[in-house]
Amino acid sequence: MVMEKSFNLGLDTFGDVTQGPDGRFLGHPQVLRNVVKEAVLADSLGLDFFGVGEHHREDFAVSAPEVVLASIARETSNIRLGSAVTVLNSDDPIRVHQRFSTLDALSDGRAEVILGRGSFSESFPLFGIPREEYAQQFEEKLEIFVEARKEGEIRWEGSTRPPLRGERSYPPTESGTLRAWVGVGGSPDSVVRAARHGLPLCLAIIGGQPSRFSQFVDLYEHALEQFGHPRMPVSCHSPGHVAVTDEKAIEEVWPYYRDLFGKIGRERGWPPVTRAQFLQSVGPEGALYVGSPETVAKKIIRNAKALRLSRFDMKYSNGGMPHEMLMSSIRLYAEEVAPIVRKEITDFVAL
Repeated sequence: MVMEKSFNLGLDTFGDVTQGPDGRFLGHPQVLRNVVKEAVLADSLGLDFFGVGEHHREDFAVSAPEVVLASIARETSNIRLGSAVTVLNSDDPIRVHQRFSTLDALSDGRAEVILGRGSFSESFPLFGIPREEYAQQFEEKLEIFVEARKEGEIRWEGSTRPPLRGERSYPPTESGTLRAWVGVGGSPDSVVRAARHGLPLCLAIIGGQPSRFSQFVDLYEHALEQFGHPRMPVSCHSPGHVAVTDEKAIEEVWPYYRDLFGKIGRERGWPPVTRAQFLQSVGPEGALYVGSPETVAKKIIRNAKALRLSRFDMKYSNGGMPHEMLMSSIRLYAEEVAPIVRKEITDFVAL
């Protein structure tokens, strides 16, 4: 196994619309500017990755991750920059490759893309994309992206668009290929699809017990072997918040978590989230990484070992939680959580 210098730790945000000092929600433009500041802080503190999600709804300010990431690239030097995720179903795979290969050039080779289906459906009517062929769309668009990533003549034929007969995607990358992942929320078919294409796997674990995802890692590693690919990295994306004590972290997150998931729940017909459910998710077996640096580090270490991860990305934005709280959480995550985790985890697949 090829070894890297240290286990990777990253951050993700959807550009959640946050509250200002007066309790009012900030405008989307200011939220976007704050996201750039948060990324600059993460880079200055030595974190490995900063991911920006794509959404098309009022709760989240980021609808064009590549543009935000390009702005971040101008003000950072080392941190890798990527989407979390790019909704491939409602996009053109060639254009996705072109936008991220452009970002790769502007960031001196630091770009990557996580391709997924997304958890919201607003992009489909917005862009006039029919949902009748949802699964087939993703499969064929991923095939096209994989061909574009080879940076040669693209030859492909399917059922959802006209064939490609030798066209090319520009600009090419300096490394010869764009780093890409497949984001998976819990579908075995998606796990096998990532393995078939020889792409790294990003697990989106936002609820339940993280340990149950070990079956997907087992399936992924077995499928890679069956398809003749070498072992590939696995990463994980989960929500979290770090404060000086467990109690402080819980009290800071709860009202914003309750409001965000309460709104989403009402849209989807779910019952209101309770504090007891929240605390269960914060507990040792839950999917929320909320607590003191020691508590969060311990949870990352346990699950990173169980899932054989190469990188853990904490989704640090939590609904309306103010920018100042997010900056404090980033600092504690980088300065206190990261050293503990990197010292403990020494066996992983290199990125």
